[in-house]
Amino acid sequence: MSDLLEVRDLTIGFPAGEAPLLAADRVAFKVKAGSTVGLVGESGCGKSVTLRSLLGMVPYPGEVLGGEILWEGEDLVGGSKKRLGELRGAEISMIFQDPTSCLNPVFTIGDQMIETLQKRAGMGKKEARKRAIELLDRVGVPSPEQRLRSYPHQFSGGMRQRVMIAIAISARPKLLLADEPTTALDVTTQEQILALLLEAQQENGMAIVLVSHDLGVIAETCDEVIVMYAGRMLEAGYALPVMRTPRHPYTHGLIEAMPSLEVREGVPPAPIPGQPPNLASLPPGCPFQPRCQFARDECASIPVTLDRDLAEHGTACPFVEATQ
Repeated sequence: MSDLLEVRDLTIGFPAGEAPLLAADRVAFKVKAGSTVGLVGESGCGKSVTLRSLLGMVPYPGEVLGGEILWEGEDLVGGSKKRLGELRGAEISMIFQDPTSCLNPVFTIGDQMIETLQKRAGMGKKEARKRAIELLDRVGVPSPEQRLRSYPHQFSGGMRQRVMIAIAISARPKLLLADEPTTALDVTTQEQILALLLEAQQENGMAIVLVSHDLGVIAETCDEVIVMYAGRMLEAGYALPVMRTPRHPYTHGLIEAMPSLEVREGVPPAPIPGQPPNLASLPPGCPFQPRCQFARDECASIPVTLDRDLAEHGTACPFVEATQ
């Protein structure tokens, strides 16, 4: 499979006094056609801002300070608004965490879907309406022809997320960016939403970058996984080895804290002690050291960069033997 997307040393900062706060620091990964890459970590670790940067949507006053975002070889960093506008929805689509904030409350679902299809897929109004009905039916919205006349507030949270998926895949994009698409949904609806994404992927051959704080979701859906903390990549590799034999204490802690991944009978999940760090006062060296049970004096001076041995299963912890 060829690389659709390659992110090289992406650095995103927000102004804060003399030096910017780095929400993403030298993030690098590749996405191949038809594959699924997961970004995982606690809230505030840089997952969502990394995802948004791929379409030039870093929240103001943040900005990309360095690195490259190569879309089929074309660097999008510093690209024109016109070019990014051409890509959004047509070649690269995005599903946001909160569908309520993305659907316009004063327009019907049908109006919003038809407009998207006319703009992104070049359809006439009649053809777009027919396609909208097909899409709603495909994502499991009952009575799709009637529901085109409904407004967003008349849908449940799970149904609004289905509508967002229908809109996102309507133009058959090459890449789908999914930012916590199952957050705040019940377990059954979560499973249905994930199944819809994977079904659309198999049908259209699109790639997916999936952001989640839930390792269970990542393990179920992703080919590769990137573990982020304080804007840094602490571990990366194929999903199965990362889940089975984590090489960074932070990844190990995330797995131990997940009830859905707990396999030892009678052993309750163990939350990671402490809180995610303030980006304005990161410790020197490894940012995870204040919460790490294996921390040692040398952790204050180590570079936070991945090694790439063990068949591309990289870790930023040089004391990996401590977690084994």
